[in-house]
Amino acid sequence: MDIVVLAGGLSTERDVSFKSGDMVAKALRNRGHRVLLLDVFLGYGDHEQNVDDIFEHAKESSVEVSDIPTDAPDIAAVKASRADQSDCFFGPNVIKICQMADVVFMALHGENGENGKVQAAFDLFGIKYTGNGYLSSAIAMDKGVSKVFFKAFGIPCPDGFSLNIAQRKNGQKPLRFPCVVKPACGGSSIGVSIVHDMDEYKKALDDAFAWEEEVIVEDYIQGREFSVGVIEGKALPVIEIAPIQGFYDYKNKYAAGSAVETCPAEISPELTKQMQQYAEMVVKALGLETYSRMDFLINDKDEMFCLEANTLPGMTPTSLLPQETAVVGVSYEDLCQKIIDISLERF
Repeated sequence: MDIVVLAGGLSTERDVSFKSGDMVAKALRNRGHRVLLLDVFLGYGDHEQNVDDIFEHAKESSVEVSDIPTDAPDIAAVKASRADQSDCFFGPNVIKICQMADVVFMALHGENGENGKVQAAFDLFGIKYTGNGYLSSAIAMDKGVSKVFFKAFGIPCPDGFSLNIAQRKNGQKPLRFPCVVKPACGGSSIGVSIVHDMDEYKKALDDAFAWEEEVIVEDYIQGREFSVGVIEGKALPVIEIAPIQGFYDYKNKYAAGSAVETCPAEISPELTKQMQQYAEMVVKALGLETYSRMDFLINDKDEMFCLEANTLPGMTPTSLLPQETAVVGVSYEDLCQKIIDISLERF
């Protein structure tokens, strides 16, 4: 097949997306496909041009990828680097190339990748793509909205509230300290703070609102961190994530050796089954269709809390979903192919 692996974009997870995309592209090439790794925002070339033979030299035309930096990307600099300086999210020739492909593998993370907007555009352009549809992606991306669905379906999650910039002026305070403040639609733990008093709370709001116009304030759950992938409605083995220092922030997620990841997680069969059931319930609650990954915490009383759903889980060297599938005998290459196969069934 001719496949576009779509990565980059303008989210805070731009660099992570490239690393996912690079690994996916290499895996699919090993399976015999012609694969182009394409930056959705910068596109191919600096103007509309003839790309009819692009898949003949797809590997040479692909984006070159380096290691993930320890800091979030400078989005303003990315925008300034685009030659045509267009306000269009899709870079030069992106739509045309994607229409030429048999399928687009969505390696985008964060804003305009996981929030359903690209998926909706592709539906209108008649482009086939991997992952979930636009509506379930949009619901899952907004942590405040998804928590409403969690509660409606009986899925436990931390108490809290959403707050926009206008509401901040009313001085709404946390239910209690410590609490967590985070952007409502962010990923990779960027802009997330654990706060213990009002001074820290005010600073945390400043940090979170620097990224988005809506934030989540919720109870801090002291406990162990876990994740569960779900493919075609069936939960994978549970994986535990134990950062060596601090919490599972941007650095600890992508720097090798920053966290100890254990799969299957060393918890009781009862807790394992319960977490897998909750993960499958999230899929039904949000209308997820192909593959996804849910994050959980368990406190010292063995109480379980679902934090969020990820509709385009990372596929980097340290990502969790590939580790989970490896435990059940599915290699990275096979996982990439399976994602394509089950996604194409939607079309």
